[in-house]
Amino acid sequence: MTAATSALPEQFDVIRQALPPTVTLVAVTKFLPVETIRAAYERGIRHFGESRVQEAIAKQADLADLPDITWHLIGHLQTNKARKAVEHFDWIHSVDSLKLAERLDQAAQELGKTPQCCLQVKLVPDPPKYGIDVAELEAALPQFDQLAHLKICGLMTIPPQDVIADTVQGLFTEAKSLADAINQKGLSRLHIDQLSMGMSGDYQVAIACGATMVRLGTVLFGPRPQSP
Repeated sequence: MTAATSALPEQFDVIRQALPPTVTLVAVTKFLPVETIRAAYERGIRHFGESRVQEAIAKQADLADLPDITWHLIGHLQTNKARKAVEHFDWIHSVDSLKLAERLDQAAQELGKTPQCCLQVKLVPDPPKYGIDVAELEAALPQFDQLAHLKICGLMTIPPQDVIADTVQGLFTEAKSLADAINQKGLSRLHIDQLSMGMSGDYQVAIACGATMVRLGTVLFGPRPQSP
């Protein structure tokens, strides 16, 4: 064990090893230094989540000797950064509008890539958060299904802050039901087999409700530095 790996919090391995094998752990490393990412990599983590495109690009350059990392963009993405997101990320969890999806599809065609994407759905009104509401998503499904250069294979959702546990569980259950309903529509390209839901405070509930990917930061690494 190197000095870097030993510097990780004690709970790191406990949480990682307790996750079901059917759930992908996306270690959220926004604002964390590349040394921490290397330490997590040495402990077996291969999926890393970043919220800012430019911050991630700099880290990717420093970690270019680790070719088997899968990079996930989990933060809000502006349409003017769609091309860079496609260029530098394997997964984009935060596709929160048809307009953004269309821009990503165009960039993917130009770059010869097929990023895996989650549609970020907003299940209840929550002004601080981005996302597509359910009615809007259902109306736009035919247009999403026409995007030939994206692999839209997941839903992502974030419950509002400060809601009771039963509400959180209900929202995660609703996300699973929405995924099942979409899959029953017989769309030609769009098939939802991934549910990106659950963060440090609620990931165990999310897993019980069917999450296939959890995005964990603070519970793995401890309190993170403030935004630079």
